[in-house]
Amino acid sequence: MRTWLILAMLFPAGVWAQTDAEKFEALHQAEWEFRLREFPMLATSVGDPRYADRLSGQRLADHQRRREYWDSVLVQLDDIQADRLEVRDQANLAVFRRQINSFVTNHKNGGYLIPFNSDWGFWVSLGRLPDEVPLNNLQDYQNYLARLSQLPKVMDDYIELMREGIRRGMTQPAVILEGRDQSIRAQVVEDAADSVFFRPFLGQAYAGIAGSEDQKAELARKAEKLVGDQLVPAYSRLLAFMTGEYRDAARETLGASSLPNGKSYYADQIRFFTTLDLTAENIHQIGLDEVARIRQEMEQIIRQVEFEGDFAAFLAHLRTDSRFYADTPRQLLMAAAYYSKKMDGKLPELFNTLPRQPYGVEPVPADLAPFFTGGRYVPAPVDSTRPGYYWVNTHNLASRPLYTLPALTLHEAVPGHHLQIALAQEQGDQPPFRRNDYISAFGEGWGLYAEFLGVEAGIYESPYEHFGRLTYEMWRACRLVVDTGLHAFGWERQQAIDYLASNTALSLHEVTTEIDRYISWPGQALSYKLGELKIKALRSRAERALGDVFDLRDFHDVVLSQGSVPLGLLEQAVDRYIAESSSSG
Repeated sequence: MRTWLILAMLFPAGVWAQTDAEKFEALHQAEWEFRLREFPMLATSVGDPRYADRLSGQRLADHQRRREYWDSVLVQLDDIQADRLEVRDQANLAVFRRQINSFVTNHKNGGYLIPFNSDWGFWVSLGRLPDEVPLNNLQDYQNYLARLSQLPKVMDDYIELMREGIRRGMTQPAVILEGRDQSIRAQVVEDAADSVFFRPFLGQAYAGIAGSEDQKAELARKAEKLVGDQLVPAYSRLLAFMTGEYRDAARETLGASSLPNGKSYYADQIRFFTTLDLTAENIHQIGLDEVARIRQEMEQIIRQVEFEGDFAAFLAHLRTDSRFYADTPRQLLMAAAYYSKKMDGKLPELFNTLPRQPYGVEPVPADLAPFFTGGRYVPAPVDSTRPGYYWVNTHNLASRPLYTLPALTLHEAVPGHHLQIALAQEQGDQPPFRRNDYISAFGEGWGLYAEFLGVEAGIYESPYEHFGRLTYEMWRACRLVVDTGLHAFGWERQQAIDYLASNTALSLHEVTTEIDRYISWPGQALSYKLGELKIKALRSRAERALGDVFDLRDFHDVVLSQGSVPLGLLEQAVDRYIAESSSSG
């Protein structure tokens, strides 16, 4: 479809005479409607039921159609002058343009042809359908079955996308594929009753919904047949493809720079994940400087506990002493819950505004856990009947040290991702494309800053827990060195593993899974430390400028009330806060 025809469809007669503000509002509203139609699970996640019986199309033609549409949106954005908008809309415009640019760039660089990384993939997202869709009445279950009936076609379309990736040289490295098929094998069951897809039809929740027993029995029969006849074969086809054709064609190189147009691709990834104009060389040096600084603080704690031995010996001690590890998954989960609630009680000292949505603590699903990170936050729609969840990885307890658990908890739960994301969803005066955005440099930077807030809130209870926090900060500093090393400077996998293992007290299992994550997800690991450094710098600027007038709770409100924003926009917001507070003080 030609650009002019798309524009004609989007903007009927009369639109061209609108003000810049009106044009922008019409544009982003139309694009959001397009986005909801194209990505029905996004619509479901924001509480829009119109597409509750659909899944997103993944054919090459679908991706091309979206690219052409977003190209046309960029044309219209060029016709809107930011200086004619109010300050709030200037920020909205910058965030919106960034989103559309990222959609276009992902297609241009072929990133959509690699739809998975070492700990997540499209098949994992599809496998979470029972947890991500509403199942409160018979219509919900009928919509759920309609989605399940489309899943095999979507799965086959993804396989074709990856085949196109093979033809273009856009694949994951072979080294990160080992064992990643476990999460696919988990869906290849002999009995449909053992499938996660059939689980919603079991138990009291389904038995208790309104409707005749005959209706419910018929839906359950359809689901059982659908799982056995279509879904299991679809996952079997994917399993055969991933362990055969894809594995055989996967590249032997590691760095993104080895992909077609790899240097440009990695530079785009840096800009997307950091929102900063930094080169790989700049970032690598920042990482080296931070590693040296944090190492000094870690050495001070080793002297404080009067350990006899060098840094490497202390790391070995932490990795092997049983007192630093939980004996059971329940014990690990209980410790995570303890630190969560302890921090909950400190929140009013640090924040004026708190979200109404609660969160829970749960283990990482078993099919993901072997190659998953130590923890993750899983959000829920703000009007959902379920909470957000702080996932804790209970697999291989000998690799889950208790001394890092407080920092992990603050990062993933509160005052980290749950607080941040739940508050962003409650920003009712912001357009939906902002309320539902997640900019990694802001989000992960805030998560790392939240770990630091635990020091001020008195969360860390021993020198070892303080060392655990520093280990997490060192981990993020090492990422700056390792990610750029792998993707710009030709580092080998073992070189990256050795660097991370020798500078942090992470378990060796976690070191390995993390390095594979960085290999398979270029640039994302850069966002944490760079985002935290910016937030800390802005706080220091505000403290210096405002002196006794500075209020930490007000500062946190300013930061989080923006929602997820590029770091440049965050800086502008903090500067406005300083100017307004100075004049009122």
